[in-house]
Amino acid sequence: MHTVVARLACDERTARALAAALDETLDPDDTVCAAFADDAGQWQMAVYFRAAPDEDAVRTLVQLAAGEPAATALAFEPLAETDWVAQSLAGLAPVRAGRFVVHGSHDRDDRLRVPVNALAIEIEAALAFGTGHHGTTRGCLLALDDLAKRRRFARVLDIGTGSGVLAIAAAKRLHLKVVGSDIDWRAVAAARDNARLNGVAPYVTAVQAAGAGVHAITRSGPYDLIFANILLGPLTRLAVPIRRLAAPHARVVLSGLLPAHANAALAVYGAQGLTLERRIPLEGWVTLVLKRGC
Repeated sequence: MHTVVARLACDERTARALAAALDETLDPDDTVCAAFADDAGQWQMAVYFRAAPDEDAVRTLVQLAAGEPAATALAFEPLAETDWVAQSLAGLAPVRAGRFVVHGSHDRDDRLRVPVNALAIEIEAALAFGTGHHGTTRGCLLALDDLAKRRRFARVLDIGTGSGVLAIAAAKRLHLKVVGSDIDWRAVAAARDNARLNGVAPYVTAVQAAGAGVHAITRSGPYDLIFANILLGPLTRLAVPIRRLAAPHARVVLSGLLPAHANAALAVYGAQGLTLERRIPLEGWVTLVLKRGC
């Protein structure tokens, strides 16, 4: 099998916005979208297709999101079959977020990159979102590191757990049982594997769930710390269920938000009695730390 990649050289804002737009539109089982700066500092947007795509259809999507010049400049090329996961891991440096260091197995024994006193979390790049390199994940980890210094928590929920990185981080930092949920069974399987890999399997319960109202989630509530690193649409729909799951004075950490979406999220959650405690802008994304009243 040959992978096909569609590339566009552009400015950073266009690359990030276009990658996000295509990521929401294209089938995640067959495509991977990315925005990055190459070795020369030139920003690019790239879409990797498992099989040959309908190029005209892809150009139409790019035109709708970024205009005709971008659609015209989009270039397609075939790539020989490669172990992209292994290749990408070789270039992924550990990510620091407060006391946390998220790393791959290739850095497990490198004490310069993963110090002994760090709260190390080993996550491999795979099908589930959450290697720690994305600004939304790092924002949540920074929020957790800060909150853990100031408060005690008893029950933690991670909605949209992906690789399980936030659930694992909470279990390691707080020494508590954590419920992590995801709509994708592959993410749930990855979260369970990663919890075992990081020695916190007894503390992390990963469940497959659409939404937050299933018994596997509600039976362990109310929660005094809730993470939801998703996107504005699902976050909006989850506002009422999250408020019902949140204990008095709970903290709710929302991410997956572009700066332009933050005020909309604050309005929706404000209507549920949650107020802004901290805003963490990072790499073109915003993480919000909210507080529920009595």
